[in-house]
Amino acid sequence: MTATPQAATRQRRYGLMLLTLLSALAFMDRQILAVLLQPVKTEFGLSDLQIGLVTGLGFSLTFVLLGIPLGKLADRGERRTVLVWSRGIGALLGAAGAWASGFWSLLASRAGGAVSDAGGAPASISMLSDLFPPEQRSRVISIFGTGASLGSLLALVLGSWLAQQFGWRVTLAVIGLAALLATLLLRWTVAEPPRHQASAPTGAPERRGALAQLWHTPVTRWLIIGAGFALLAGYGFGAWNNALLIRRHDLSLQQAGLISGAAALASIIGALVSGSLADRLARRDSRWQLGVPVLGLALALPCGLLYLFMPAGAIGAATALMVAYAFFVVWWAAPCYAALSFVVPPQRRATAHATIMLVGSLVGNGLGPIFTGWLSDVVDRTLPGDGLRVALMVIVAMLLPGALALARALPLFPTAKAANEARQASAAAPPTRP
Repeated sequence: MTATPQAATRQRRYGLMLLTLLSALAFMDRQILAVLLQPVKTEFGLSDLQIGLVTGLGFSLTFVLLGIPLGKLADRGERRTVLVWSRGIGALLGAAGAWASGFWSLLASRAGGAVSDAGGAPASISMLSDLFPPEQRSRVISIFGTGASLGSLLALVLGSWLAQQFGWRVTLAVIGLAALLATLLLRWTVAEPPRHQASAPTGAPERRGALAQLWHTPVTRWLIIGAGFALLAGYGFGAWNNALLIRRHDLSLQQAGLISGAAALASIIGALVSGSLADRLARRDSRWQLGVPVLGLALALPCGLLYLFMPAGAIGAATALMVAYAFFVVWWAAPCYAALSFVVPPQRRATAHATIMLVGSLVGNGLGPIFTGWLSDVVDRTLPGDGLRVALMVIVAMLLPGALALARALPLFPTAKAANEARQASAAAPPTRP
């Protein structure tokens, strides 16, 4: 028996919902140390640089080692299996941070928890690209992308409440257990979707490997560069903004979490708006697929800088600017990930997305928190109490080169998209008889 169109639609939406939930829980686990920063720092006596290493380097090391191999494995085998094992192992290792005894054990737990995104995120985007039609791709990926903002919101609001009520160790254990249960639910209720037009192309084989081909192609090269700068600004800001609210505006942990939660909610709305806007405008002119990200970064930059210029105690104005920054800064993500799926073959999508996430992991999640913590320590020697704010100004300014890189990719996108569609049509066509 074949499923009715209504049942198939419900199955697709259920798969999207569950993949988004898994992404949210993984991101909640990744961002929770930004909320727990002050109590962890106090208990273990860590410097800002050490905190930056724990929040950034641990994740990046794992992604460097496993991101591309797991992406290739998802391209060659069943993506659901890669996803389930990655999310499950990551959840268990992230929860192990509840038993950390110092800097090194905490760093090891954070590194292990990164397995979840190293294998889970590229496989998820590849699955969604086959679950839904191309004309809905930006909107669908934007919904999946809200998982990051939802996870940040959960970390800021629910995580801060859990930490205040039960302590930071219980908080880590609860998040890991929830992620593990959601992973098992996906394993039992979601099937692997068939790959669309994944036949091997005819003609001479490509001489370059997947990574070399991505870098050699101008549009994907500029996409990767632009995403790297955007993620550098995003992760650097996200890892330290809660601490800035506490230090500069003299807020409690829960008060800072609630204000940052409002920004996370704005990010969710912004991601949904950008995906729908890109899908709608790209029907008229495909260049809008990258025009929306460029516009979002251009609007986010002044909002972020003005927020950091607000004087201490100006809570209302600072909150409004932070919410505006959060709304616009996520506009690049879903349209760019969708754009990448339009210009690479289906059998290389997971590897391509793993590559862009690897760059984001190294430059954004790795370098961002570490550089921000180091610069904060350096500036604080000259401007006591103001080091973190200046460091975040430098980080937010990285949105400018990100916007310029995506602007370079914008005019190249229509030609690259048309060429990839032609290759897929040629691969799917039946062979001609002699």
